[in-house]
Amino acid sequence: MIGVEPWMRGPLAGVEPLIQPLLFSFQHAREDLDAWTVDLTTPQLWERPFGLGPVGFHIRHAGGSIERLMVYAVGGQLSEEQIADMKSEMNPGASRDELLAQLEARFQAAEGRARALDVSAWTEPRYVGRKKLPTTLGGLITHIAEHTQRHVGEAIITAKVVRAIAANGSVTQP
Repeated sequence: MIGVEPWMRGPLAGVEPLIQPLLFSFQHAREDLDAWTVDLTTPQLWERPFGLGPVGFHIRHAGGSIERLMVYAVGGQLSEEQIADMKSEMNPGASRDELLAQLEARFQAAEGRARALDVSAWTEPRYVGRKKLPTTLGGLITHIAEHTQRHVGEAIITAKVVRAIAANGSVTQP
């Protein structure tokens, strides 16, 4: 659907090599979500066919997770606002434009933080959540990239199912 993937377009000038996969992941997510949601209505974004998570949830959760995990990457703890935001990710109603704008804002904030990271701290400990589960800076950055792609994939699959049901009344091909 999309041409050459971001990681195959060459290195990002001025970005540490260890940080580039994260930024490639974000760009790939932008492009895939834009392409795969372009014709979905707001109600379709929030449908839950077969109990799947709605497309809107996956977009919102990807952005919220990026924001939260970057807090841990820089050694912080979540604010009450971030916790409340996490608890509201399944709340329906936001339009495609609203969801993608919120995601873009979170991508840009995370990219700024990622570019400022000291990669010499790659193996230094970081702690996640109230239980302070152990990881490293590198582990967090890797997980942010993979977790983002996981939810983009789930959004794409759900979008395909929603489209098939709208077109055929079922998920089977005509």
